[in-house]
This record gives sequence, C-alpha cells and structure tokens, in this order.
Amino acid sequence: MSRTAKIRTALRIIVALFYFAAGVAHLRSPTGFLAITPAWVPFPAMVVFLTGVAEIAGALGLLIPRFSKAAGIGLALYALCVWPANFNHALNDIAIGGTHMSWAYHGPRLAFQPVFIWLALWVGGVINWPFRETS
Repeated sequence: MSRTAKIRTALRIIVALFYFAAGVAHLRSPTGFLAITPAWVPFPAMVVFLTGVAEIAGALGLLIPRFSKAAGIGLALYALCVWPANFNHALNDIAIGGTHMSWAYHGPRLAFQPVFIWLALWVGGVINWPFRETS
C-alpha cells in the first residue's frame, strides 16, 4: 500500500468518526443546529433530523468499500448544502447555548468548507487530485 493510500485510509476513518459524531449530535441535541438554520429552509426540524441521518449514513458508507465513493459524494454534497447555515450563524451572530462565536471561529469555518468538500471526495476515493496514485 502506498503512503498516499495509507494516509487516505487513516483520514477516511477520522472523517467517518467526525461525521458520525456530528450526526449523533444533530439527533440528540438539535437546538443549536435549528438556531443556525436559515429562515428560508422549510421544515427546519425535519431538515436537521435528516442531516443527522445523512451524516451517520455517510460515515458508515465511508467505512464500507462498496459504498465509499457514494458516501464521499453524499458527504461532499451535504457539506455544500449546510454551508448557508454556517454563513447564517456567522453573519447574524447567532448564539448557541448563550455563546457567541468570534470571527476567529467563523472565518476559518467558512473558508475551510471547500476543503471539507474536497476531503469527503478524496477519502471516498472519488478524486485523486492533487495526488498521483503510486504503487
């Protein structure tokens, strides 16, 4: 197994754990997620619930080779679709649990969303960019 393949495998497990934990958080404690959901999103409680289910399904899919590409695509699309909630959180200074986050949190969070999208695609084996596969 190449060094790149080992790194991809390790990151696939880390990403899966992250998304699994985030999905459980969506299901167990939806209040914060509901607070940052933009007003134009219909049925916000159902959307937050379904995003939690999607995160858990994507996490599990990443760990099953047969489903890892589909999971990578699904998690990349998920990250793109929830980006407006991150903008809403930042631009409207929405407190979660009474805590307001500074731009030291929001700036990197917004800027790195494309990296999260790329990472889902890369660990899912959908893309190889910018790495070359070597034996």
